[in-house]
Amino acid sequence: MERSKRLFMQGNEAIAEGAIAAGARFYAGYPITPSSEIAEVCSRRLPEVGGIFVQMEDEIASIAAVIGASLAGVKAFTATSGPGFSLMQENIGLAVMGEVPCVVVNVQRSGPSTGLATKVAQADVMQARWGRHGDQLLIALSPASVQECFELTVAAFNLAERFRVPVVLLADEIVAHLREVVELPPAEKLPIVARRYPLCPPDEYLPFRPGADGVPPLAAFGSEYVFHITSSMHGEDGFSNNDPANAARKIARLFTKITSHREEVVQVKGYGCDGTLDILLVTFGCTVRPARAAAARAGKLKVGVLQLVTLWPFPDREVKLLARRAKAVVVAELNYGQVVCEVERVVGGERPVYGLHKYNGEGFTPGEIAARLEEVAGLCGL
Repeated sequence: MERSKRLFMQGNEAIAEGAIAAGARFYAGYPITPSSEIAEVCSRRLPEVGGIFVQMEDEIASIAAVIGASLAGVKAFTATSGPGFSLMQENIGLAVMGEVPCVVVNVQRSGPSTGLATKVAQADVMQARWGRHGDQLLIALSPASVQECFELTVAAFNLAERFRVPVVLLADEIVAHLREVVELPPAEKLPIVARRYPLCPPDEYLPFRPGADGVPPLAAFGSEYVFHITSSMHGEDGFSNNDPANAARKIARLFTKITSHREEVVQVKGYGCDGTLDILLVTFGCTVRPARAAAARAGKLKVGVLQLVTLWPFPDREVKLLARRAKAVVVAELNYGQVVCEVERVVGGERPVYGLHKYNGEGFTPGEIAARLEEVAGLCGL
């Protein structure tokens, strides 16, 4: 059997390699800081494995090409940053409505608009959830290390194929440009989810008739299965259907096909979260490391760190459970205040929730987080 490989890699390189390991064979994208290395690696590596790399004229065309490639039966993805992610929203909405599996990597940078194009931020969290109009849900994952860049890219493709949904890998500039040793497991040890194709005769195929798990099988354009995909509200046959009862069923299923399987989707990691806590420190992405360092130097305070690996659907249960074991909650994030609002909603006033926010294009130091922990301890009489 092939052995695991230990390589010194950049986060963006690990994302590209994770996509290839997951079976991605099509990439369409437009270079944009700080995700450009993903396109660079894919331009070289995809042809080596029989895949296709296309540099598109812009991000709108990029996500459109990815959707088309996926419907043709190929695992497909793109990578961008904030401004490009904004341009992709309408077509991501089409992928949600058409239930098209694909992966969008958003390496977050400081904004708004062009902002500080080479600097870090974690300010696209709400955009990932609510960037499209209408009632809809997709999955968003956040890596905190180069190893997780590889592993969560594989997971993103698995979730996209499993649930016929776009998945966003919400990385950030620091993690994407970090370099460290990564262990790449042999192919036979990687859990890879294959797309579920229809087993019925072609003349009986309905592209939006769900299976028992709420997810319809997906044929490929160009195969013997001839079917229709539209962005309009549609019935199980894929053609426009304006009946209110049909619309209600469709919207509900877009949610429940994910939420009813949350144990397959929602991931968190806890560090020092056993027993009763003085402070629960909630964070994600590049902020996890300084948060863990700050918790380790907290002295008499018992501080547990909860890493949100899955950002959407939000880990309501996990946050609520741990918050009840703490006397206070602190949310550290590189934005003006986004995840802290979700934590406040989940905790529901049972515990005080405090934010720690930085939005100047720089990451946190352990000392900055430690100072906030001491401040909160004083406010709470800990």
